[in-house]
Amino acid sequence: MAKALFTDFDQMPVRHRNYARWMFLSEEPQSLFVDWEDQARAAVESLRLEAGRDPDDQVTNELIAELREKSAEFDHWWEKHRVHQRTHGSKRLHHTLVGELTVQYETLVPPGDPDTTLFVYTAEPGSSSRQALDLLAMWTLTGAGTPQPGSAQEHD
Repeated sequence: MAKALFTDFDQMPVRHRNYARWMFLSEEPQSLFVDWEDQARAAVESLRLEAGRDPDDQVTNELIAELREKSAEFDHWWEKHRVHQRTHGSKRLHHTLVGELTVQYETLVPPGDPDTTLFVYTAEPGSSSRQALDLLAMWTLTGAGTPQPGSAQEHD
């Protein structure tokens, strides 16, 4: 579903499979998220929280340096020193295939494994957002691959 809703992280080199990197170094999120600035700032604040957990983590420090160098927005928000753990909220999207939708999310950390986080996305039952998620799920479950623009009309 992440592939259908956001992007195909599996197609990225392993080192690039990072939400913050995608958020700031790809053009896709700026057109996908209606509230891109809010989502991007949240990604910065979450990354700052993660960096604080292990300040000597080389991979995290390299990511931060790369984002500060390549994204003026990231660098600006990083300098604000805001830290916030996002445990729940909503994301408003303008999906190229299913249009406008809003998803709510919850973050879950399994007991005993603080390095793993599961993000669960839902939409209000009966809403147009839920219908959009159901359509994306149908494409995912049928193995039809990533739907292409224009294919939404074929499944109406």
